[in-house]
Amino acid sequence: MTTNVLIVPGYHGSGEAHWQSWLQARLPHARRVDGIDWETPALFDWAQAIILNLARSSAPTILVAHSFGCLASALAIAHRPQSVAGAILVAPADPERFGVSGTRDHSYPQADSIARFLPERRLEIRGLMVGSRNDPWMKLPHAHAWATRWGLSFHDAGAVGHINTDSGFGPWPWIEQLTEALGNRIIQQRPVTHWQHRSYRYDLINKPIGAQRLLYA
Repeated sequence: MTTNVLIVPGYHGSGEAHWQSWLQARLPHARRVDGIDWETPALFDWAQAIILNLARSSAPTILVAHSFGCLASALAIAHRPQSVAGAILVAPADPERFGVSGTRDHSYPQADSIARFLPERRLEIRGLMVGSRNDPWMKLPHAHAWATRWGLSFHDAGAVGHINTDSGFGPWPWIEQLTEALGNRIIQQRPVTHWQHRSYRYDLINKPIGAQRLLYA
């Protein structure tokens, strides 16, 4: 039995030099989520794409997400927890910087952020969030608060920026070791018969739907 790894980049995607691309090349059962417009950080569209990708997996899947991808992954996990064996959320972006259809225009402060659409309870999966003390996209106490809300362990990586290419995170052996360790723990503790591939309600996630319909489908 193996675990699959689904890589979920953030806003603008992850280039060849990014640690996510390095990790994907290192792990034989890793692939990148498809069906996402990396230049349009639309929470519900991204969450739907993650759900569709999870539906194609025949083995327990670990999500390894970065930045805005962490937010979309959390929403997807909340709706399909049985499809996700574990998650590693690295340097989540602040949801207050985004509206439902993209980046938030602060010249209109009355516009809703996506924070109110994110899960309010534990995600009920094994998982870890990694935060940075000087991340320009999310203050460390805020990241820790989201980890606590979602029931995830939290790792303070120090003053390492947004944990991306700009802050020097290309090859990153620690994240590879962490992903493999989480996969091994899942295999050891989860009987093969527990994982069941199931069919999903494609009528709800294949076509554009409103925010509330996705939230309460």
